Amino acid sequence: MGKVEAFQKKKLLIVDDSAFMRKLIADFFEGHPTIQVVGIARNGKDALTKISHLQPDVITLDIEMPEMDGLQALKAIMEEHPIPVVMLSSMTKAGADATLKAMEYGAFDFVAKPSGTISLDLHRVRDDLIEKVVAGSEAKVSKLKKVEKAVRESGLQKPKPALPSRPNPFLHGRKKLVVIGTSTGGPRALQTVLSGISADIDAPILIVQHMPPGFTKSLAERLNQICSIHVKEAEHGELVKRGTAYIAPGGFHMKIKVVGSALSLYLDGDEPPRGGHRPAVDVLFESVSFIGKDLIAVIMTGMGADGTKGLRQMKSRNNVVAIAESQQTCIVYGMPKSAVESNLVDDVVDLENIAKTIMKYLP
Repeated sequence: MGKVEAFQKKKLLIVDDSAFMRKLIADFFEGHPTIQVVGIARNGKDALTKISHLQPDVITLDIEMPEMDGLQALKAIMEEHPIPVVMLSSMTKAGADATLKAMEYGAFDFVAKPSGTISLDLHRVRDDLIEKVVAGSEAKVSKLKKVEKAVRESGLQKPKPALPSRPNPFLHGRKKLVVIGTSTGGPRALQTVLSGISADIDAPILIVQHMPPGFTKSLAERLNQICSIHVKEAEHGELVKRGTAYIAPGGFHMKIKVVGSALSLYLDGDEPPRGGHRPAVDVLFESVSFIGKDLIAVIMTGMGADGTKGLRQMKSRNNVVAIAESQQTCIVYGMPKSAVESNLVDDVVDLENIAKTIMKYLP
């Protein structure tokens, strides 16, 4: 009976140049009901050799390794043996940039090591790593490849409109506001959506992407390079402007406040995480529900149900159009599914049509 159960488990390959880290990650899955560690590899080259005969369902892959690093290995894996890959990254600027590159190459998701390449305190992210490995083991590789293609097609440098010569605040009581929430698969989904938004959009865009501190700044910088609209990491107290997308910084909930005739961003690092997340989509959605605006709310790929409670509050107080990404294009159909099942969603659309749908509802 035990052999049958083990055979039915999803197979995990751990790739890390540190023996300590390999052992630590393997211990996390000791006795796990659905995941079985079937092998370890010391670097990317070793991993490619072992993939063909171990045939894992999911891989954890360290970014920083000798001989063949994680990015090189990931690229080869997605070309030769497409498998869901969860990256392990250091919490540095270089680590964040490399992680975003990994997302573009087709990685399923990532976990940031708490304290460098060899993290003695990796147990702090144990639950997060396990959750993402389990979700990755159930993901369809075809979706990862499809999104990767969409990202490549959207990733062309686009001209920026000239910045206004004077402040261009989004005035309270006048225009519309777009709010977006996403998680696993979000960086690539955001690239597809934001690169499809016209530079003359007559609304600001507020975004919550589940990410740790440091990674959201790199994400904003990357998106700003390839989108017609301006994309930036949100700053506390700044007035929001139309034609600009603001990404909530990792470690802070993003809220909106009315300041005179304008709207201002409020970043809260003291309120506890909501559902394990800070920033949380629910917090942003609940905050904008109090400003009495016409709102366009978008919920895209991600695990869990973040955004549904906030959407319910928005709908009870405002004129809201809710858009959810379809199951057909979601890397993880969790957050959109929760919203759709609540009967709060007005449009369910494929990823490549979300930008067009947003623009349809703007004047």
